[in-house]
Amino acid sequence: MATLRDVSARREAEERVRHMALHDALTGLPNRTLFRDRLDQAIAHARRVRTGFAVLACDLDRFKAVNDSLGHPAGDALLRIVAERMRAALRPYDTIARLGGDEFAIVLTYLDDAREAACLAERLIAAVSEPIDLDGQSVEVGVSIGLTVATEQDCDPDELFKRADIALYEAKAAGRNTHREFEPDAGARIATRGLLALDMKEAIRRDAFHLAYQPVVDAATGTVVGFEALMRWRHPVQGDLAPGAFIPLAEETGLIVPLGAWALQEACREAAGWPAPIRVAVNVSAVQLRRPGLEATVLSALAASGLPANRLKLEVTESVLMQDAEAVLACLHRLRGRGVRIALDDFGTGYSSLSYLRRFPFDQIKIDRSFIRDIADPDAAAIVRAVVGIGERLGMGIVAEGVETPEQLDLVRREGCTQVQGFLFSRPLPPREASAYIAARADRAGASQGPRVAAGQG
Repeated sequence: MATLRDVSARREAEERVRHMALHDALTGLPNRTLFRDRLDQAIAHARRVRTGFAVLACDLDRFKAVNDSLGHPAGDALLRIVAERMRAALRPYDTIARLGGDEFAIVLTYLDDAREAACLAERLIAAVSEPIDLDGQSVEVGVSIGLTVATEQDCDPDELFKRADIALYEAKAAGRNTHREFEPDAGARIATRGLLALDMKEAIRRDAFHLAYQPVVDAATGTVVGFEALMRWRHPVQGDLAPGAFIPLAEETGLIVPLGAWALQEACREAAGWPAPIRVAVNVSAVQLRRPGLEATVLSALAASGLPANRLKLEVTESVLMQDAEAVLACLHRLRGRGVRIALDDFGTGYSSLSYLRRFPFDQIKIDRSFIRDIADPDAAAIVRAVVGIGERLGMGIVAEGVETPEQLDLVRREGCTQVQGFLFSRPLPPREASAYIAARADRAGASQGPRVAAGQG
């Protein structure tokens, strides 16, 4: 006699439990536990066959903005799509895991050359950066990647992942949506940045920042029509720091919000003492636009200074608009409805310029200095000419940035730019010198007009 019992259901249930213990429920990718096991295997294999492998730490860029604006179900759908794209971009024997949130980790095995890891990282970035359709809403995210290439001498999985994580921090500091390979001195740089962030917080508390003002002049008459307010910081130890040394860090740490609010207050207060209708332009970062309170900050600065709203211009870049575009555009529409002017800065350096020009009625387009620098080249001149034509059709003024020579001035005038800015006219000036500059340019314009009128009457 024999007794038979079907255990298929039990075996399937056990297999499901085992799979759930080792895989992420949302994406189906390996989880942290299985990733650690695959990393241990890669280390053992590398020591046995003396081949290289790499560890990648990945964070999605702009994921939080999508999650906050479209909701968690959309965020989950986005994660599933990104996970599938990343898996498809890798080789069958590589391992990609979701560690939680928008964090992923990858083990690349069987590397004949360290450059293979960088090539695969670039392939991942390209795959993730493609637009994603979420129920009819097109969104764009990116991915920052830190990588470290290991050899048979590396045997500590925690140390390897720490190195990849440090490289990821460097990739984010470099502007995101890029990759960086671990360098031995990267830890020291990160520590330095941490100390600089603490110094910045103290500098904000002590009002240690100041603004410099670069003139914007009428291309035809040379009269001053406005100034761009530019942030400056004299560090007590490092001396004068370029904005590129601290503005990205301020954005990364969120300190740009109080710093930006101070800049708005200070710029409006200073501009209120200038003759009308001279305007002041203030740059607004993506972090300020994504967080609530920018409108209140702008209105507070205008009310405290008494500056009319139409004499304040906010400058935003295309990269700002690519992050949570709908919410950003709605905020800008409300500010413009209050009378504040809005300019699109660094035009031509982003990816979606024309689409945003159709969706938002900017008052001005600022052509990036890279085109003005090369305007003697026929291709660059053709681009400037095309931008001017677009601006004229849409009723937007055109500002040429970075004019440094009389030849460049002559060429941008010929192409139809209405306003110019650059070292040919002045470097950024302290507040008192900016006021003197206004008076000097007005006197010069009056002197140049007098003889012409007399000659005409004669």
